[in-house]
This record gives sequence, structure tokens and C-alpha cells, in this order.
Amino acid sequence: MKQLYLLFLFIYLLCLACSSPEDKKEEVPTPVPTPFQLQFSDRFQPPAIPEDNPLTVEGVNLGRRLFYEKKLSGNNTMSCGSCHQQKLAFTDGQAFSTGIDGQQTTRSAMSLVNLAWNKTFNWAGEANSLEAQARIPIENPLEMHQNLDEAGRELQNTATYPRLFQKAFGTSTITSDLMLKALGQFTRTLISTNSSYDKYRAGEASLSVEELEGMQLFFTHPDPSRKLRGGNCGDCHGSDFFTLQQFHNNGLDVDFTDKGRGAVTGKATDNGRFKAPSLRNIAVTAPYMHDGRLKTLEEVLDHYNEHIQSASPNLDPLIIEASNKVGGKALELTPDEKAKIIKFLHTLTDESFLKDERFSEITTP
Repeated sequence: MKQLYLLFLFIYLLCLACSSPEDKKEEVPTPVPTPFQLQFSDRFQPPAIPEDNPLTVEGVNLGRRLFYEKKLSGNNTMSCGSCHQQKLAFTDGQAFSTGIDGQQTTRSAMSLVNLAWNKTFNWAGEANSLEAQARIPIENPLEMHQNLDEAGRELQNTATYPRLFQKAFGTSTITSDLMLKALGQFTRTLISTNSSYDKYRAGEASLSVEELEGMQLFFTHPDPSRKLRGGNCGDCHGSDFFTLQQFHNNGLDVDFTDKGRGAVTGKATDNGRFKAPSLRNIAVTAPYMHDGRLKTLEEVLDHYNEHIQSASPNLDPLIIEASNKVGGKALELTPDEKAKIIKFLHTLTDESFLKDERFSEITTP
């Protein structure tokens, strides 16, 4: 009996000796990311967030780093932030951006603002989600010209990013899908609702008489039969987002070198139509239009007032019928009215958005 006991004891001690240190440790649970709470005006309804990419503090932080990460470009010289600069409401001040190979893009860099509420992205609506949109400039040969899988391999070989992906997504393995999700999370936080106009709407500030008259003109569709003067701007740039997210041919050309929405849908009736962008922070996002052809807000008002190409195919009916003169063929605003609309547009500048440190480049490791 004693020999049998000693045999069992020997086997037990042998098992303890052969077990690995990992077997003796308790399994450490994977940290759960912290939910991120968007902050926005109570005039806005909560945006729809993708179920497979909920906002988290760790995901937004990772996306912010990736937004300014030059390894997302083919030669490690450019980032998303190169063409979307915060001080310019995330534009670059150019008619056409220049990519890593010295080639120019074919459209102006759009402002990145209040994107969480958008249903389509880019001038022609090529993407239906921020995740899909983020892929386009990274892989475009005229822009960042990078293979996403290659970018993932470069990030995987850093000391920082595997740890950040582990915190955000529970895995240190970096994939293109997770990179795009992180970028989508960050860009959803780029919210601007603190302009002079917003403060006026909240009862926290007042606008000048000229700014208020410009606001009235901005949102009014003219009806000369009722002596109702208007700038017709709100028909395409209405709501507190200052865009209705629709696509319009606004009479820039008779012949289209860029088909715009038509190139996406394949419909001839969509040729020459482009998305009406948000006019928030519009005073700092010159030049204007999809190809940056108009240099100032004065030129923009002149276009809509005097230079609409009436023979343009698919010209928007909202433009065709808009005139402050009975039977008029043009908008017929006075110089004073145009100046007041421009004064109102300046009230849409959100200085806090342009300087918010939550959106700036992270310089620490």
C-alpha cells in the first residue's frame, strides 16, 4: 500500500514539474474598449453608427493616429491630413491636391465636417460609408498610392500600432478592414456645431442686421409674384447641416469633362451632377466647386446670379426657376444682397472646430 502511495505521489510531482508557467497563470481577460460619446447640437438627431463599428475611445484614438500616419502612403510622405488640414476645415486650399507621385487629383479636396450624418461621400457619392470612403484616397494612384495590405505590414512592424489595435479591437493583428474601421471612427467625430450662427440659434449670441438679412436671403426661394426676394441657397444647402446631401448640376458647364454622379450611376441624366457640400466653415475652404474654379465667395455668388449656363444638360430645376424678377432668366440679386449673403456665410465659421486639439495630430508615441 505504501509503495502504491509513493507511486501516485511521484506521478503528481512529475506532472507539476512538467507543466508550463502559462498553465499555472490565470487567463487575463481582453480589455473591453470604452464607449465613445459623440457631442453635438441638440438640434441634430443622433447619427446612425454602423453596428459592426461602434465608436470607442480606443478606436477613435487609433483612427486619429492613422489619419496623420504617413505610412498609409506609398512612399511614406503623405497622410490623410496632408490634403485635409484642420485649420482649413480639413481641406487644403488648392483647386486640385498633389499626390505622392507629383500628379494632381481631378477634384478639389472636400471639407470633412459632420460626416456621421452623411449617407454618401465624395463629390459624386462614390462611397456609401466612411469605411469605404477611406480606402479610395489611400489606394488612388493620383493620391496616396498605397496598397492597404502593405500599409498594414508596415504598421505591424512598429512598436506602437499592434498595441493600439489590441486596445481598440482586441487583436494585435493589423488588417485593412480594421484600419478602415478606425479611420471611420475618427472621422465621425469631426463635428462642427459651435459657429456664430449656432450660438445665435441657441440664444447665446446675436447677429448683425446685415447678417440676419443675409440669412433670410440664403434660406428663401425667390417668388417675385409675391415680392419675396431670395438667394435660393437653401434649396440645395438647407438644414442645420447646410447641405441636403443631394446631387445637382449647378450650371457650370455645357460640356462635361467630369461626368460627376453620372460616372457612378451610368445614367446620362446624372451627368454633370455633383453633391452639394456642407457650407459650414465655407469662408475658410476656398477655392470652390468640385474643380476649385471659383476662387472667392464673391465669385460663387456671381456665378449663381449671373453666369449660370442655361444650356447645360440636366440643369437643376431649382436653379432654372429661381429669379427675383418676373419672367427673369437669372437670379437677379443686387450687389448689396450678394454682400449680405456672404456676411451670413461668414457666421458659419466655427473657430473652435478649426483649433480643437481632439482633431489634431498626436505627436507623442
